Formats: sequence, structure tokens, C-alpha cells
Amino acid sequence: MTVAAVLVIVSTPVFWLFDGPYTGQLVGASVQAATGVGALVWAWIQPAAEARDSAVRTGRAEASGGGSAHTGIRRRGAGGSGAARVEQSGDAVARGQGSNAGTGIDYTG
Repeated sequence: MTVAAVLVIVSTPVFWLFDGPYTGQLVGASVQAATGVGALVWAWIQPAAEARDSAVRTGRAEASGGGSAHTGIRRRGAGGSGAARVEQSGDAVARGQGSNAGTGIDYTG
């Protein structure tokens, strides 16, 4: 993948420079090559994204009579894989024996 990216970055400026470039072509080729190399270096130095779950300003969930209600994210067991994010989801209310209500992220599902 990296080799292909380098070839694409280099190819266009090289074609511009084959037939005795004009000043504009030389400047354009230089700018394009510098931008491409800069983008490639930037991509290499970026830290790997961490898989994190998050719940922000969670919403309303209400359960009664042994029921279950949840807003946000439910994941089975230990949480599965990949990032999960919940925003502006609100309150949680559980009424009655055995009722369960939640907002945000639930790993018990």
C-alpha cells in the first residue's frame, strides 16, 4: 500500500517534467510532490486510534413492571470490538421489581 502511494505521489510531477517543463509546471510539480510527501509522513506519524466506548449527555430510558429500557449502546459480554460512542441520549428511570433502565453503554446484554 505504501509503495503504491509513493508511486502515485511521484508519477504526476514526473510526467510534467519529461518534456522540458515551463516555470509553472516546475512549480506545480514541486508543490504537488512536497504536499504528497508531507501527507504521507503525517499519516505515518499519527497514533493508532484506540477503540473506546463513550456516552455523552445520555437520553431518557424508562422501564416498569419488570421491563428493560436502554438508550445508547448495548454490547454482549466483555464489550466486543471497535469504538462505540453515545451522545445526548438523557435520563433513565426503572419502576417496579425487576425493572432495568439505562443510558449510555451496557455490556451486560
